[in-house]
Amino acid sequence: MKVSDILRVKGGTLYTCHPDDALSKAVADMADRDIGSLAVMEHGELVGMLTFRELIHTLSNNGGSVNNKSVRAVMDDHPMTCTPETALEQVRPLMLERHTRYMPVMDAKMLMGVISFYDVARAVVDSQNFENKMLKAYIRDWPEEETSDGKSGSNFP
Repeated sequence: MKVSDILRVKGGTLYTCHPDDALSKAVADMADRDIGSLAVMEHGELVGMLTFRELIHTLSNNGGSVNNKSVRAVMDDHPMTCTPETALEQVRPLMLERHTRYMPVMDAKMLMGVISFYDVARAVVDSQNFENKMLKAYIRDWPEEETSDGKSGSNFP
């Protein structure tokens, strides 16, 4: 399974902000949309990610306030990215190693979407459920073998 498979199921909605936006506006946008990240775009290019992790650190360091900070002041300006062709088997360990919950999907310099750790976990579970269903159907339809006396017998002891 590839990242493009997740994007196809997830849809093409992108939530973005500008690095010079007030952090308080970005927080309000995230709360209104019930989302955990915003892709930070400038001149049509991805320049960072703002996630609840950066917000929590900012709140902790500023006595519970975002003050008059801009998105640029707290965003991750070097987010880990992947491509639509990246296999999920490659994405999972990367997200786990860096504790990354949101990963922008890039095709050259074009932002194609953002996948979350939840999206990846859901895709893996759905794939495993499908595989389990197929295996159960296969076992249920297991052909019987003829025994040496010409009678049907089970393949199971």
